Amino acid sequence: MRFSLIVFNFLLCRFETMAEWIDIHAEFNGREPQRLKVRCLGVTLRGLKAELNEFNQGVNPGDTRRVEYVRYKRPTLDEGIISFSWVELTNNENVTSMFWEHSMFQWIDMRVMLLRSTEDIINSLIPPEDRD
Repeated sequence: MRFSLIVFNFLLCRFETMAEWIDIHAEFNGREPQRLKVRCLGVTLRGLKAELNEFNQGVNPGDTRRVEYVRYKRPTLDEGIISFSWVELTNNENVTSMFWEHSMFQWIDMRVMLLRSTEDIINSLIPPEDRD
């Protein structure tokens, strides 16, 4: 009895640890989807964007664009049929809902729009020799 309780507690802790992360398949500006894991407990929209920025800059060094918009494929169950629609994340409640809706799926499909900062755009208009 004691052994099975120990095994149960171990498996429960293992499940809770695994449930903190979820696979994301993210298309950055319509390019080939990239696969990454993100934390799904207590994540804010700002935190999710920061994780996506960090990932993008890791696979695309020198890319100064930042995440501006994030859309995900929302599942809907209607009369036993699952359908999907693209929904933009606009606040922290959307992020929490997204992770809850995908708790039965193995991953979340995302479309991420990267935009350059105003400073980067202005700098690109100034010839390198004139910058300072």
